[in-house]
Amino acid sequence: MHEFSVVQSLMGLIEQNAIQNNAKSVSKVIVKIGKMSGIEPHLLKIAFDTFKEKTMCENADLEIIIQDVVAKCEDCNKEFVIEDNRFVCPFCKGYNLQIIDGEDMYLMSLELDI
Repeated sequence: MHEFSVVQSLMGLIEQNAIQNNAKSVSKVIVKIGKMSGIEPHLLKIAFDTFKEKTMCENADLEIIIQDVVAKCEDCNKEFVIEDNRFVCPFCKGYNLQIIDGEDMYLMSLELDI
């Protein structure tokens, strides 16, 4: 389960931001997870709840925003959401696509207790 290593990195980033802002603790963490990121949201939540003990995030809630996969057609220049793993432009039926969102995980925001 690679979510444990993802959470370890996330915790480091959270604590670094909290320390830079002179926070005593973190009350909320919001992350955005792309559907093609390879990260399972429920496993990330389990890992977060495991690793947050005895850290600045001990009482923090984790909010997960699921990001659809968004593509841009290089042929007709239109953006659209990939539905049902169909990597075909719904406008021109082209296959020349660029994925522009939905492949990554981002730390969106933190609520800090100062």
